[in-house]
Amino acid sequence: MDRLTTLLNRFSLHAGVFYTGNICGIHDFQQDSVRGHLHLIRRGPVQVIGVRQENFTIDKPTLLFLPRPETHRLVADERSGADVVCGTVQFGGGTSNPITASLPAVVLVTLQHLHGAEALLGLMFDEAFAEQDGRQAVLDRLCEVLIVHLLRYCVAHNLTQGGTLAGLADARLAKALTAMHQAPASVWSLPDMAALAGMSRARFAVHFHQVTGETPADYLAGWRVMLAQGLLKRGRPLKHVADEVGYGSASALARAFQRKLGCSPGAWLKGTEPV
Repeated sequence: MDRLTTLLNRFSLHAGVFYTGNICGIHDFQQDSVRGHLHLIRRGPVQVIGVRQENFTIDKPTLLFLPRPETHRLVADERSGADVVCGTVQFGGGTSNPITASLPAVVLVTLQHLHGAEALLGLMFDEAFAEQDGRQAVLDRLCEVLIVHLLRYCVAHNLTQGGTLAGLADARLAKALTAMHQAPASVWSLPDMAALAGMSRARFAVHFHQVTGETPADYLAGWRVMLAQGLLKRGRPLKHVADEVGYGSASALARAFQRKLGCSPGAWLKGTEPV
């Protein structure tokens, strides 16, 4: 299984297109603590306000993705307007997932650089600007596929800010990370991880921290706790969850929760919404 598929299987991707068409004037978007926002600019120009310290203008076909969107604004010419597709993107785990946490606040890619997605973008625009039966369902699915293309692009071009995606973008670390992601309950020693990466133990530990921002042990503990959160929300008993994510007992998992989240599994679960 490849490096991105494991992530997307663990943290399921859901996208929904909520606007397609020509926009004129000012359009405001509120802060969203649960979902990312995607703005696909087919024809501009569009001025973007609120996502960088300085305003900027998009005048070429461009994909703008905000993994953790603050309040922002799109401004188009009152007469000619701009053709856009806007959607929301959510990964399982809400705001606590390794995918959005690894991305910068603003991902901006001109469509001509998103190689391999030309046919997909053509389908999206055909659906977006026509009135076909099943249009919404098709757009939502195409939007999800587009996000996978975008994640590929971010990994390939190192458009990350540490964390999981930065590690997966590193050819050596990716081998160790992918193995850990696929088998979190295995007993992972530092020599085992280093061997997968083809590095010495000392060099692996230093390089891992430099790239991801965490030690290998801390990363593994965080990964296991994130997986445990998803399983607990689906109603799995704590003891079974502990076994599945690599802890020998419920009490060991509870200690890991306390270290990572500052609360017990039960307290965390009470503060979440049902799946």
